[in-house]
Amino acid sequence: MLAGGCYCGGDVSTDLLQVAIIGSGPAGYYTAEALAESIHAVSVDVIDRLPTPFGLIRTGVAPDHQSIKNVTKRYDQTASRDDVRFVGNLSIGRDVSVAELLDLYDAVVLATGALQDRKLGISGEDLAGVRGSADIVGWYNTHPDYVALTPELNTPSVVIIGNGNVAIDVARVLAKTEAEMAGSDISPKAKDAISRMPLRTIRIFGRRGPMDASFTPKELGEMGRLERAVPLVDKADLPSMDGDADLEPKQRKVLAALRGFGDHSAQEKPVQVHFGFYARPVEILGHDRVDGVLMERTRVENGACIGTGEMFTVPCGLLISCIGYRSSAIEGVPFDERLGRFVNNDGFISDRLYAVGWARRGPTGTIGTNKPDGAEIAKRILNDVQPMDKPGRKGLDALIAKRQIRAVTFRDWQKIDAAERQAAEGENPRLKFARLDDMLDVVGNEAIETQQVKK
Repeated sequence: MLAGGCYCGGDVSTDLLQVAIIGSGPAGYYTAEALAESIHAVSVDVIDRLPTPFGLIRTGVAPDHQSIKNVTKRYDQTASRDDVRFVGNLSIGRDVSVAELLDLYDAVVLATGALQDRKLGISGEDLAGVRGSADIVGWYNTHPDYVALTPELNTPSVVIIGNGNVAIDVARVLAKTEAEMAGSDISPKAKDAISRMPLRTIRIFGRRGPMDASFTPKELGEMGRLERAVPLVDKADLPSMDGDADLEPKQRKVLAALRGFGDHSAQEKPVQVHFGFYARPVEILGHDRVDGVLMERTRVENGACIGTGEMFTVPCGLLISCIGYRSSAIEGVPFDERLGRFVNNDGFISDRLYAVGWARRGPTGTIGTNKPDGAEIAKRILNDVQPMDKPGRKGLDALIAKRQIRAVTFRDWQKIDAAERQAAEGENPRLKFARLDDMLDVVGNEAIETQQVKK
Protein backbone atom coordinates (compact mmCIF):
# COMPACT_ATOMS: atom_id res chain seq x y z
CA MET A 1 0.00 0.00 0.00
CA LEU A 2 1.25 3.50 -0.76
CA ALA A 3 2.26 5.23 2.47
CA GLY A 4 3.13 8.36 0.57
CA GLY A 5 1.09 10.60 -1.69
CA CYS A 6 -1.01 9.23 -4.48
CA TYR A 7 -2.07 10.96 -7.66
CA CYS A 8 -5.83 10.64 -7.72
CA GLY A 9 -6.74 13.55 -9.97
CA GLY A 10 -8.64 13.38 -13.21
CA ASP A 11 -7.31 12.58 -16.63
CA VAL A 12 -3.73 13.64 -17.29
CA SER A 13 -3.49 16.44 -19.86
CA THR A 14 -1.64 15.58 -23.03
CA ASP A 15 0.19 18.91 -22.61
CA LEU A 16 1.74 17.71 -19.33
CA LEU A 17 5.32 16.43 -19.57
CA GLN A 18 5.78 13.67 -17.00
CA VAL A 19 9.31 12.94 -15.79
CA ALA A 20 10.68 10.42 -13.30
CA ILE A 21 14.02 11.20 -11.65
CA ILE A 22 15.79 8.28 -9.96
CA GLY A 23 17.77 9.66 -7.03
CA SER A 24 16.94 12.46 -4.60
CA GLY A 25 20.36 13.96 -4.06
CA PRO A 26 21.54 17.36 -5.33
CA ALA A 27 21.60 16.29 -8.99
CA GLY A 28 18.06 14.97 -8.78
CA TYR A 29 16.59 17.98 -7.03
CA TYR A 30 18.39 20.55 -9.16
CA THR A 31 17.02 18.81 -12.24
CA ALA A 32 13.52 18.75 -10.72
CA GLU A 33 13.82 22.45 -9.86
CA ALA A 34 14.84 23.38 -13.39
CA LEU A 35 12.00 21.37 -14.91
CA ALA A 36 9.39 22.77 -12.50
CA GLU A 37 10.48 26.38 -12.98
CA SER A 38 10.34 26.20 -16.75
CA ILE A 39 7.47 27.68 -18.72
CA HIS A 40 6.26 24.17 -19.57
CA ALA A 41 3.61 22.16 -17.71
CA VAL A 42 5.46 19.35 -15.98
CA SER A 43 4.95 16.68 -13.37
CA VAL A 44 8.10 15.34 -11.71
CA ASP A 45 8.39 12.30 -9.47
CA VAL A 46 11.72 12.07 -7.61
CA ILE A 47 12.26 8.43 -6.66
CA ASP A 48 14.66 7.13 -4.02
CA ARG A 49 15.25 3.69 -2.55
CA LEU A 50 15.52 5.18 0.96
CA PRO A 51 12.63 6.76 2.88
CA THR A 52 14.82 9.84 3.32
CA PRO A 53 15.67 12.37 0.59
CA PHE A 54 18.81 14.41 -0.19
CA GLY A 55 21.26 11.59 -0.92
CA LEU A 56 24.85 12.35 0.04
CA ILE A 57 23.85 15.63 1.70
CA ARG A 58 22.37 13.47 4.45
CA THR A 59 24.72 10.49 4.33
CA GLY A 60 27.91 11.74 2.65
CA VAL A 61 28.63 15.24 3.95
CA ALA A 62 30.72 15.03 7.13
CA PRO A 63 28.53 15.12 10.27
CA ASP A 64 30.47 18.09 11.69
CA HIS A 65 29.79 20.18 8.55
CA GLN A 66 26.22 21.10 9.33
CA SER A 67 26.37 24.41 7.46
CA ILE A 68 26.88 22.56 4.17
CA LYS A 69 23.68 20.60 4.82
CA ASN A 70 21.68 23.82 4.86
CA VAL A 71 21.42 23.49 1.07
CA THR A 72 18.55 21.08 1.74
CA LYS A 73 16.36 24.09 2.51
CA ARG A 74 16.45 24.84 -1.20
CA TYR A 75 15.47 21.27 -2.01
CA ASP A 76 12.63 21.55 0.54
CA GLN A 77 11.14 24.35 -1.54
CA THR A 78 11.32 22.27 -4.70
CA ALA A 79 9.93 19.16 -3.00
CA SER A 80 7.00 21.14 -1.60
CA ARG A 81 5.75 22.16 -5.04
CA ASP A 82 2.56 20.51 -6.30
CA ASP A 83 4.26 19.56 -9.55
CA VAL A 84 7.17 17.79 -7.79
CA ARG A 85 6.67 14.68 -5.68
CA PHE A 86 9.11 12.61 -3.61
CA VAL A 87 8.55 8.85 -3.74
CA GLY A 88 10.82 7.17 -1.21
CA ASN A 89 11.42 3.54 -0.22
CA LEU A 90 11.05 2.54 -3.87
CA SER A 91 14.06 0.65 -5.21
CA ILE A 92 14.94 0.47 -8.89
CA GLY A 93 15.49 -3.16 -9.79
CA ARG A 94 13.82 -4.55 -6.68
CA ASP A 95 10.45 -2.78 -6.91
CA VAL A 96 10.31 -1.29 -10.39
CA SER A 97 12.53 -1.36 -13.47
CA VAL A 98 13.78 1.47 -15.66
CA ALA A 99 11.88 -0.09 -18.57
CA GLU A 100 8.65 0.08 -16.57
CA LEU A 101 9.28 3.73 -15.71
CA LEU A 102 9.86 4.52 -19.38
CA ASP A 103 6.45 3.00 -20.07
CA LEU A 104 4.88 5.20 -17.39
CA TYR A 105 6.69 8.52 -17.97
CA ASP A 106 7.67 10.68 -20.92
CA ALA A 107 11.30 10.79 -19.74
CA VAL A 108 13.43 9.16 -17.05
CA VAL A 109 16.56 10.70 -15.50
CA LEU A 110 19.20 8.68 -13.65
CA ALA A 111 20.51 10.77 -10.74
CA THR A 112 21.71 7.84 -8.67
CA GLY A 113 25.06 9.33 -7.72
CA ALA A 114 28.09 7.14 -7.10
CA LEU A 115 27.87 5.08 -3.93
CA GLN A 116 30.43 2.36 -4.47
CA ASP A 117 34.15 2.67 -3.73
CA ARG A 118 36.70 2.47 -6.47
CA LYS A 119 39.03 -0.42 -5.81
CA LEU A 120 42.76 0.02 -5.25
CA GLY A 121 43.36 -3.08 -7.34
CA ILE A 122 46.30 -4.37 -5.28
CA SER A 123 47.06 -7.53 -3.32
CA GLY A 124 45.68 -7.67 0.22
CA GLU A 125 42.69 -5.45 -0.45
CA ASP A 126 40.33 -8.10 0.98
CA LEU A 127 42.05 -8.27 4.38
CA ALA A 128 40.14 -7.30 7.50
CA GLY A 129 40.92 -3.71 8.42
CA VAL A 130 40.88 -2.52 4.79
CA ARG A 131 37.91 -0.25 4.23
CA GLY A 132 36.66 2.05 1.55
CA SER A 133 35.50 5.57 2.33
CA ALA A 134 31.91 4.61 1.45
CA ASP A 135 31.98 2.15 4.37
CA ILE A 136 33.44 4.58 6.88
CA VAL A 137 31.48 7.66 5.79
CA GLY A 138 28.24 5.70 5.62
CA TRP A 139 28.92 4.21 9.05
CA TYR A 140 29.51 7.45 10.91
CA ASN A 141 26.66 9.14 9.01
CA THR A 142 24.11 6.45 10.03
CA HIS A 143 23.42 5.27 6.50
CA PRO A 144 21.11 2.23 6.86
CA ASP A 145 23.37 0.18 4.56
CA TYR A 146 26.37 0.62 6.86
CA VAL A 147 25.15 0.94 10.45
CA ALA A 148 25.86 -2.73 11.17
CA LEU A 149 29.55 -2.33 10.31
CA THR A 150 32.17 -2.66 13.01
CA PRO A 151 35.27 -0.94 11.58
CA GLU A 152 38.58 -2.15 12.98
CA LEU A 153 39.32 0.85 15.19
CA ASN A 154 41.33 -0.96 17.86
CA THR A 155 44.59 0.34 16.43
CA PRO A 156 46.84 3.33 17.09
CA SER A 157 47.79 3.73 13.41
CA VAL A 158 45.64 4.50 10.38
CA VAL A 159 46.65 4.93 6.74
CA ILE A 160 44.37 6.86 4.39
CA ILE A 161 44.96 6.62 0.64
CA GLY A 162 43.76 9.67 -1.29
CA ASN A 163 44.39 13.40 -1.51
CA GLY A 164 40.89 14.83 -1.65
CA ASN A 165 38.35 16.26 0.77
CA VAL A 166 36.91 12.83 1.57
CA ALA A 167 40.31 11.77 2.90
CA ILE A 168 40.44 14.90 5.06
CA ASP A 169 36.87 14.38 6.27
CA VAL A 170 37.65 10.84 7.41
CA ALA A 171 40.90 11.89 9.08
CA ARG A 172 39.26 14.84 10.83
CA VAL A 173 36.31 12.83 12.18
CA LEU A 174 38.67 10.16 13.53
CA ALA A 175 40.99 12.77 15.05
CA LYS A 176 38.40 15.02 16.70
CA THR A 177 37.47 14.77 20.35
CA GLU A 178 33.91 14.11 21.50
CA ALA A 179 33.64 17.76 22.51
CA GLU A 180 34.66 18.87 19.02
CA MET A 181 31.94 16.68 17.52
CA ALA A 182 29.23 18.34 19.62
CA GLY A 183 26.69 19.94 17.32
CA SER A 184 27.12 17.22 14.69
CA ASP A 185 24.75 14.45 13.67
CA ILE A 186 27.34 11.68 13.90
CA SER A 187 26.06 8.22 14.71
CA PRO A 188 26.21 7.68 18.50
CA LYS A 189 27.60 4.22 17.84
CA ALA A 190 30.40 5.68 15.73
CA LYS A 191 31.07 8.48 18.20
CA ASP A 192 31.49 6.02 21.06
CA ALA A 193 33.71 3.69 19.03
CA ILE A 194 35.95 6.54 17.88
CA SER A 195 36.26 7.89 21.43
CA ARG A 196 37.63 4.49 22.57
CA MET A 197 40.11 4.28 19.72
CA PRO A 198 43.78 4.25 20.87
CA LEU A 199 44.67 6.56 18.01
CA ARG A 200 48.18 7.97 17.72
CA THR A 201 48.97 8.36 14.02
CA ILE A 202 47.07 9.03 10.80
CA ARG A 203 49.00 9.08 7.55
CA ILE A 204 47.37 10.48 4.41
CA PHE A 205 49.10 9.55 1.15
CA GLY A 206 48.74 10.92 -2.37
CA ARG A 207 50.52 9.55 -5.41
CA ARG A 208 51.14 13.03 -6.81
CA GLY A 209 52.50 16.22 -5.29
CA PRO A 210 50.82 18.87 -3.15
CA MET A 211 49.94 21.08 -6.12
CA ASP A 212 47.85 18.23 -7.54
CA ALA A 213 45.97 17.57 -4.29
CA SER A 214 42.21 18.07 -4.44
CA PHE A 215 41.88 19.54 -0.95
CA THR A 216 39.95 22.77 -0.61
CA PRO A 217 41.67 25.45 1.48
CA LYS A 218 38.81 25.51 4.01
CA GLU A 219 38.91 21.76 4.63
CA LEU A 220 42.69 21.75 4.87
CA GLY A 221 42.72 24.71 7.22
CA GLU A 222 40.45 22.88 9.67
CA MET A 223 43.17 20.30 10.20
CA GLY A 224 45.34 22.98 11.80
CA ARG A 225 42.72 23.76 14.47
CA LEU A 226 42.13 20.35 16.03
CA GLU A 227 42.35 20.02 19.80
CA ARG A 228 44.34 16.81 20.13
CA ALA A 229 45.83 16.33 16.65
CA VAL A 230 48.65 18.14 14.90
CA PRO A 231 49.06 18.13 11.09
CA LEU A 232 52.57 17.45 9.81
CA VAL A 233 54.24 17.71 6.39
CA ASP A 234 57.74 16.85 5.24
CA LYS A 235 59.00 20.17 3.83
CA ALA A 236 61.04 18.24 1.26
CA ASP A 237 57.74 17.38 -0.46
CA LEU A 238 56.78 21.04 -0.85
CA PRO A 239 57.84 23.24 -3.78
CA SER A 240 59.71 26.48 -3.27
CA MET A 241 57.78 29.72 -3.19
CA ASP A 242 59.44 30.94 -6.38
CA GLY A 243 56.64 29.71 -8.63
CA ASP A 244 53.71 30.73 -6.40
CA ALA A 245 52.86 33.76 -8.54
CA ASP A 246 51.98 31.44 -11.44
CA LEU A 247 49.58 29.33 -9.40
CA GLU A 248 45.81 29.66 -9.09
CA PRO A 249 44.59 31.27 -5.84
CA LYS A 250 43.28 27.94 -4.56
CA GLN A 251 46.65 26.27 -5.08
CA ARG A 252 48.45 29.11 -3.31
CA LYS A 253 46.14 28.78 -0.30
CA VAL A 254 46.59 25.01 -0.15
CA LEU A 255 50.38 25.36 -0.32
CA ALA A 256 50.33 28.06 2.35
CA ALA A 257 48.43 25.74 4.69
CA LEU A 258 50.75 22.82 4.00
CA ARG A 259 53.82 24.98 4.58
CA GLY A 260 52.35 25.95 7.91
CA PHE A 261 51.92 22.27 8.77
CA GLY A 262 55.60 21.80 7.96
CA ASP A 263 56.50 24.11 10.84
CA HIS A 264 54.73 21.95 13.42
CA SER A 265 56.37 19.42 15.71
CA ALA A 266 55.09 15.89 16.34
CA GLN A 267 55.41 16.53 20.08
CA GLU A 268 52.82 19.31 20.09
CA LYS A 269 49.78 17.04 20.47
CA PRO A 270 49.11 13.34 21.21
CA VAL A 271 47.80 12.51 17.72
CA GLN A 272 49.83 13.20 14.57
CA VAL A 273 48.27 13.55 11.10
CA HIS A 274 50.98 13.18 8.47
CA PHE A 275 50.39 14.41 4.91
CA GLY A 276 52.53 12.36 2.52
CA PHE A 277 53.00 12.98 -1.18
CA TYR A 278 54.61 11.20 -4.13
CA ALA A 279 53.75 7.73 -2.84
CA ARG A 280 51.35 5.01 -3.93
CA PRO A 281 50.33 1.69 -2.36
CA VAL A 282 51.52 -1.45 -4.14
CA GLU A 283 50.60 -4.17 -1.63
CA ILE A 284 48.60 -4.39 1.59
CA LEU A 285 50.43 -6.52 4.15
CA GLY A 286 49.06 -8.93 6.75
CA HIS A 287 47.57 -12.39 7.18
CA ASP A 288 44.04 -12.29 8.58
CA ARG A 289 44.15 -8.53 9.12
CA VAL A 290 46.10 -5.64 7.68
CA ASP A 291 49.26 -4.78 9.60
CA GLY A 292 50.94 -2.52 7.07
CA VAL A 293 51.13 -1.30 3.52
CA LEU A 294 54.00 -1.42 1.06
CA MET A 295 54.37 1.95 -0.65
CA GLU A 296 56.36 3.02 -3.70
CA ARG A 297 57.86 6.46 -4.18
CA THR A 298 56.62 8.20 -7.32
CA ARG A 299 57.53 11.13 -9.48
CA VAL A 300 55.61 13.14 -12.05
CA GLU A 301 57.04 13.38 -15.54
CA ASN A 302 55.24 15.17 -18.38
CA GLY A 303 52.03 15.00 -16.39
CA ALA A 304 52.27 11.25 -15.79
CA CYS A 305 52.75 9.72 -12.35
CA ILE A 306 55.31 6.90 -12.48
CA GLY A 307 56.90 4.65 -9.90
CA THR A 308 60.55 5.03 -8.98
CA GLY A 309 61.07 1.51 -7.65
CA GLU A 310 61.92 2.85 -4.21
CA MET A 311 59.79 1.00 -1.65
CA PHE A 312 58.99 1.60 1.99
CA THR A 313 56.61 0.01 4.50
CA VAL A 314 54.12 1.83 6.71
CA PRO A 315 52.59 -0.06 9.66
CA CYS A 316 48.86 0.30 10.26
CA GLY A 317 45.92 -1.58 11.71
CA LEU A 318 43.34 0.21 9.55
CA LEU A 319 43.67 1.28 5.93
CA ILE A 320 40.97 3.46 4.38
CA SER A 321 40.86 3.98 0.63
CA CYS A 322 39.52 7.39 -0.40
CA ILE A 323 40.34 7.33 -4.10
CA GLY A 324 36.87 8.00 -5.46
CA TYR A 325 33.50 6.42 -6.09
CA ARG A 326 31.63 4.72 -8.90
CA SER A 327 27.96 4.36 -9.77
CA SER A 328 26.12 1.05 -9.55
CA ALA A 329 25.03 -0.58 -12.77
CA ILE A 330 21.29 -0.87 -13.48
CA GLU A 331 19.82 -3.69 -15.53
CA GLY A 332 19.08 -2.65 -19.07
CA VAL A 333 21.14 0.56 -18.94
CA PRO A 334 24.56 0.68 -20.68
CA PHE A 335 27.32 1.07 -18.10
CA ASP A 336 31.01 1.97 -18.44
CA GLU A 337 32.84 -0.32 -15.99
CA ARG A 338 36.13 1.50 -16.44
CA LEU A 339 34.77 4.96 -15.68
CA GLY A 340 32.16 3.73 -13.19
CA ARG A 341 29.26 5.69 -14.73
CA PHE A 342 26.49 5.22 -17.25
CA VAL A 343 27.36 5.40 -20.93
CA ASN A 344 25.99 8.72 -22.15
CA ASN A 345 26.51 11.52 -24.61
CA ASP A 346 26.32 14.79 -22.67
CA GLY A 347 23.67 13.24 -20.43
CA PHE A 348 21.73 11.44 -23.18
CA ILE A 349 21.70 7.65 -22.75
CA SER A 350 18.97 6.52 -25.14
CA ASP A 351 15.49 7.52 -26.26
CA ARG A 352 13.86 9.43 -23.34
CA LEU A 353 16.52 8.20 -20.88
CA TYR A 354 19.09 10.62 -19.40
CA ALA A 355 21.77 10.80 -16.72
CA VAL A 356 22.75 13.73 -14.51
CA GLY A 357 25.33 14.42 -11.79
CA TRP A 358 27.82 11.72 -10.88
CA ALA A 359 25.76 9.12 -12.76
CA ARG A 360 26.56 11.17 -15.86
CA ARG A 361 30.04 12.61 -15.16
CA GLY A 362 31.56 10.27 -12.64
CA PRO A 363 32.44 11.45 -9.11
CA THR A 364 33.75 14.92 -9.94
CA GLY A 365 32.81 18.41 -8.87
CA THR A 366 31.10 19.80 -5.80
CA ILE A 367 27.48 19.95 -4.66
CA GLY A 368 27.06 23.20 -6.57
CA THR A 369 28.37 21.64 -9.78
CA ASN A 370 25.11 19.73 -10.01
CA LYS A 371 23.00 22.88 -10.39
CA PRO A 372 24.11 23.84 -13.93
CA ASP A 373 24.27 20.14 -14.78
CA GLY A 374 20.64 19.69 -13.72
CA ALA A 375 19.59 22.79 -15.65
CA GLU A 376 21.32 21.51 -18.77
CA ILE A 377 19.62 18.12 -18.64
CA ALA A 378 16.24 19.69 -17.90
CA LYS A 379 16.63 21.95 -20.96
CA ARG A 380 17.59 18.99 -23.09
CA ILE A 381 14.54 17.00 -21.98
CA LEU A 382 12.23 19.93 -22.66
CA ASN A 383 13.72 20.30 -26.14
CA ASP A 384 13.83 16.59 -26.98
CA VAL A 385 10.69 15.07 -25.49
CA GLN A 386 7.05 15.75 -26.25
CA PRO A 387 4.21 14.80 -23.86
CA MET A 388 2.76 11.44 -24.90
CA ASP A 389 -0.23 11.02 -22.59
CA LYS A 390 1.64 8.50 -20.44
CA PRO A 391 0.08 7.20 -17.17
CA GLY A 392 2.74 9.01 -15.09
CA ARG A 393 2.00 9.36 -11.38
CA LYS A 394 -1.33 7.62 -11.66
CA GLY A 395 0.34 4.63 -13.30
CA LEU A 396 3.13 4.50 -10.74
CA ASP A 397 0.66 4.62 -7.87
CA ALA A 398 -1.30 1.75 -9.42
CA LEU A 399 1.89 -0.28 -9.75
CA ILE A 400 2.87 0.50 -6.13
CA ALA A 401 -0.56 -0.59 -4.91
CA LYS A 402 -0.52 -3.76 -6.98
CA ARG A 403 2.90 -4.77 -5.64
CA GLN A 404 2.01 -3.73 -2.07
CA ILE A 405 5.06 -1.48 -1.76
CA ARG A 406 5.21 0.77 1.28
CA ALA A 407 6.35 3.91 -0.49
CA VAL A 408 6.70 7.27 1.29
CA THR A 409 6.42 10.90 0.17
CA PHE A 410 7.88 14.17 1.30
CA ARG A 411 5.27 14.70 3.98
CA ASP A 412 6.21 11.31 5.41
CA TRP A 413 9.87 12.37 5.38
CA GLN A 414 8.91 15.47 7.35
CA LYS A 415 7.53 13.18 10.06
CA ILE A 416 10.82 11.28 10.14
CA ASP A 417 12.73 14.57 10.20
CA ALA A 418 10.65 15.91 13.11
CA ALA A 419 11.11 12.70 15.09
CA GLU A 420 14.89 12.76 14.59
CA ARG A 421 15.11 16.38 15.69
CA GLN A 422 12.95 15.70 18.74
CA ALA A 423 15.21 12.80 19.76
CA ALA A 424 18.39 14.93 19.55
CA GLU A 425 20.41 15.47 22.72
CA GLY A 426 22.51 18.46 23.70
CA GLU A 427 23.84 20.52 20.80
CA ASN A 428 23.21 17.79 18.23
CA PRO A 429 20.72 18.79 15.51
CA ARG A 430 19.18 15.34 15.20
CA LEU A 431 19.46 11.68 16.16
CA LYS A 432 19.16 9.77 12.90
CA PHE A 433 17.20 6.57 12.63
CA ALA A 434 19.52 3.70 11.84
CA ARG A 435 16.88 1.20 10.72
CA LEU A 436 14.46 1.50 7.83
CA ASP A 437 11.71 -0.19 9.84
CA ASP A 438 11.95 2.48 12.52
CA MET A 439 11.56 5.20 9.90
CA LEU A 440 8.53 3.48 8.42
CA ASP A 441 6.99 3.05 11.87
CA VAL A 442 7.10 6.83 12.26
CA VAL A 443 5.37 7.26 8.90
CA GLY A 444 2.59 4.84 9.80
CA ASN A 445 -0.01 3.37 7.47
CA GLU A 446 -2.42 6.26 7.21
CA ALA A 447 -3.51 7.42 3.79
CA ILE A 448 -2.12 10.68 2.46
CA GLU A 449 -4.41 13.11 0.73
CA THR A 450 -4.44 13.61 -3.01
CA GLN A 451 -1.62 15.58 -4.61
CA GLN A 452 -2.95 17.48 -7.60
CA VAL A 453 -0.56 18.45 -10.35
CA LYS A 454 -0.58 22.20 -10.77
CA LYS A 455 1.45 24.50 -13.01
